[in-house]
Amino acid sequence: MAIHHSSSMFILLAATVVGHLLQVTEAIGTTTFPAGFPTDRFPPNAGFPSPWADGGGAEWTEAYIKSRAFVANLTLPEKVNLTTGTGWEADRCVGMTGSVPRLGFRGFCLQDGPLGVRYTDHNSAFPAGVNVAATFSRRLMRRRGEAMGEEFHGKGIDVQLGPVAGPLGRVPQGGRNWEGFSPDPYLTGVAMAETIQGIQSRGVVACAKHYILNEQEHYRNRIDVQIDDRTMHELYLWPFADAVRAGVGSVMCSYNKIHGEYACENPWTTNYLLKNELNFQGFVMSDWGAQHTTLGSALGGLDMAMPGDGGRPPYGSLWGGALTEAVLKGEVPEWRLDDMVARIMAAYFKVRVGNYTTRPEINFSSWTKKEVGPLYSASNQTYTVVNEFVDVQGDHGELIREIGAKSIVLLKNEHGTLPLRNPSSIAVIGEDAQDTPGGPNACPERNCTKGTLAMGYGSGTADYPYLISPATALRAQAARDNTSFTTLSGNWDLDAAKKAASNASVAIVFAMAHAGENFITIDGNAGDRNNLTLWDNGDELIKAVASVNPRTVVVLHTVGPVIIDYAKKHPNITAILWAGLPGQESGNGLVDVLYGKVNPQGRSPFTWGKSVEDYGAQLLFQAPNPTAPAQTFDEGVFIDYRHFSKASITSSFPFGFGLSYTKFSYSDINVLVQQATGYKAAAGSTNPAPTYGTVNKDPLANTMPTGFTKITPYVYPWLVNGNNLTSASPVSPADALDGSAQPQLPAGGAPGGNPGLYDVVYTISATIRNTGKVAGTEIPQLYVQLGGQENPFGVLRGFDEVTLDPNESKTVTFNLTRRDISNWNTTTQNWEVTANEKVVFIGASAFDLRLNSSLPSAGW
Repeated sequence: MAIHHSSSMFILLAATVVGHLLQVTEAIGTTTFPAGFPTDRFPPNAGFPSPWADGGGAEWTEAYIKSRAFVANLTLPEKVNLTTGTGWEADRCVGMTGSVPRLGFRGFCLQDGPLGVRYTDHNSAFPAGVNVAATFSRRLMRRRGEAMGEEFHGKGIDVQLGPVAGPLGRVPQGGRNWEGFSPDPYLTGVAMAETIQGIQSRGVVACAKHYILNEQEHYRNRIDVQIDDRTMHELYLWPFADAVRAGVGSVMCSYNKIHGEYACENPWTTNYLLKNELNFQGFVMSDWGAQHTTLGSALGGLDMAMPGDGGRPPYGSLWGGALTEAVLKGEVPEWRLDDMVARIMAAYFKVRVGNYTTRPEINFSSWTKKEVGPLYSASNQTYTVVNEFVDVQGDHGELIREIGAKSIVLLKNEHGTLPLRNPSSIAVIGEDAQDTPGGPNACPERNCTKGTLAMGYGSGTADYPYLISPATALRAQAARDNTSFTTLSGNWDLDAAKKAASNASVAIVFAMAHAGENFITIDGNAGDRNNLTLWDNGDELIKAVASVNPRTVVVLHTVGPVIIDYAKKHPNITAILWAGLPGQESGNGLVDVLYGKVNPQGRSPFTWGKSVEDYGAQLLFQAPNPTAPAQTFDEGVFIDYRHFSKASITSSFPFGFGLSYTKFSYSDINVLVQQATGYKAAAGSTNPAPTYGTVNKDPLANTMPTGFTKITPYVYPWLVNGNNLTSASPVSPADALDGSAQPQLPAGGAPGGNPGLYDVVYTISATIRNTGKVAGTEIPQLYVQLGGQENPFGVLRGFDEVTLDPNESKTVTFNLTRRDISNWNTTTQNWEVTANEKVVFIGASAFDLRLNSSLPSAGW
């Protein structure tokens, strides 16, 4: 989301009562498919009507039984109230829908973000998504999701606005890449699924965002992305399919356009791909302010409008009363509204299981840290206790420390520099090692570069309960070891840095690179990074320290890759560690690795190029037409390591790379063909669109009740002046209103897509042995070569986390699904296993492939 507490960019429009109704004259766009889409086989308006949920999948069945019964008992305004936000700062949460007071059902509380609860206190600040991806640990991905879910649930929040698969990470400078996981769709897909299942197991609806192609902050509110159908499926849609298969309750559509239509009213991406092909059963919400029309969004598949305000008078909202009016006039079918609400309520009921059937009351306010404040902040009304300061941290600090340590990637380690063993003296140099002046939350939403970096900036942040800086943790360790300790803050006095480093047996120099959301600009970086150098003179600081100390250790807190090849080659820089954005236990996790309490298992979730040009795809900083910026993803599926391989570019450190304090060997690859059933394209038709209950369509019955006291500004679902309901405007295409049975798409049929895609077709095994002298964890990675010039040399299709004692060996097994070995056929609109020879590789990174075997043809 884009709005922040102190922002003046968002103008609140009051729902002013005037004597006439909104005249809806907007046009509904036709489906904008990519070039080459086979409209001869699939109708030009195949994105309409918006698919209605069928309760598909056993895990949704009970939720939909409850949801349909609930929705059937609602009036028309009550239904609309659950689809529309009450307005920015109108209630206590970042996003809040209307309620159903008649049934004692409060509105839904939606709150950022992907690494912890935003705008509260007594909550944890978890490692960022990019760090949990670096662990390559399904176990830690799941545990982090569970812990975050517990904290959101404890605050009374219904929907956590995370995790993130968009941006995927097309370009390394992308400002919000760190909120997500990796530019590899398989790794991101696994992390999405594990995180979602963890969050939702704790009674909170997860929100997969930002859907889709929101790959940069520059021009994000209007950039028009052009993409081919195959790239969409094999790269950007892939992790969202994993999210849907994992049962995610909500998806947030993004700010950008795709093929000329905004994402939040795009019938191709929302209706055709997400709700039809992927059979998504949950609800689609807008990013904050990403809704642009009343009818276009409703018929284009949006189910919940956030934050709800921003429309023109008389409603001050594009939905709310405007949606009620559109339903009564027949411009939005009643079944479409019922589907919106049924999806929302099904997601709610789906997570209310086990020990999480209760719904805690909201016990915080996003808009004040004081105990007493306005219940309705924007209107400054109803002063009461709004913050109860509920501590939801539990023992999560231990998990945060573990993830922080196990996400550290050891990039270089020469001459036995690490682990440290009671050095006589250490010098800790650099601003990035230090405590933040004024406390860890002194810079709102992390909008500065003071002190150590442990998360990016923007709406994806959370306040720290505390932050252990590297200098603090290293000072404590030095005291335990009787090691002489020196520290120097600041990056600009290079002579002082040299002096501090020259007398130390080990010099540990810290540097960082920040990024975030474009409503904050730091040193000219408007969300996206302007380049891939270290910030605040970090590169020169490293070089200065290394010039005087032959045992220099570099620690990097960065949001992604930086140009660091000089450090790789420098003889005095004997160790480099990427610590990323490790959250509140930053220093403790780092010390665990530096001193060998934890053997590093982190593997780089991205490629470290030697220049920004090495990455191929480039960020659009200056559009030829800034009022209508457009961008074509003509690199196709070749981003990150896929591009480096295709272009024969040598990186500084490849995707999947990471050193350990021990060594591992690989042997005995074995391929076993599984007896999977044949793949069958989905066929048949849906049932006609259902409606739930009977509503009173008399306009006067849908106006504000007599004697009701309004709050202003606040979004309401009622008509204004029900005596003056105008006639309906023509809706085109007419298919958008069609509630008859609709054909199934070949690649659909179940949440996540055709069930046959997930049949295991091969089992691959290999033996991993620890050949070193200490226990350690290896991350064996499986890559598949799909064959043909149109495919990368190899794509990640499996990984494991294998902990081994010295000389111990284990057999690792990877299950390859039909989806894993398939390509998208744009003509048939289905996945297919091509006739190209296919090869599997197992190795320690994308460019360190130790074992290989052809996949025997099995008629897939």
